[in-house]
Formats: sequence, structure tokens, C-alpha cells
Amino acid sequence: MVELKLNKLPDRTPVKMAITPDLHDTLREYARCYAQVYGSEEPVSDLVPHMLAAFLAADRGFAKARETLKDKRV
Repeated sequence: MVELKLNKLPDRTPVKMAITPDLHDTLREYARCYAQVYGSEEPVSDLVPHMLAAFLAADRGFAKARETLKDKRV
């Protein structure tokens, strides 16, 4: 079975956001892959916040920069 970086989504309320048409097409492709892997069709607007959270959590450069900024505020 295919493994995606994003786990199956928890229960949540709908989220609306504006994106460019080309990015929307790519996200719709991801949503189709998600549906094949998890057997659950989810709207792009529900996937995006979780995708962004997963991306930010995995970005080590961002984590280091965030710590540096936090240290400077103290």
C-alpha cells in the first residue's frame, strides 16, 4: 500500500481559503491519491491545513529559526 506523509485526518470543521488555480489542480490530485490510500474522499480545503501543519512540523530549518527568534525575544 502507498504511504503518504499525511496521516488520515481527524474530525474537523470545514476551512475555506483562496489559492491559485494551478496549485488547486495539484491539491486536487493529492486529494485523489489520499482517497485511494485511505478510502475516504476529503475536500482540498480540509486537507490543506493538515498538510501545512505536517510540513511545518517537519521543516528543521524553520524549527531552528523559530528557536533563534524565540531566544532573541527573551
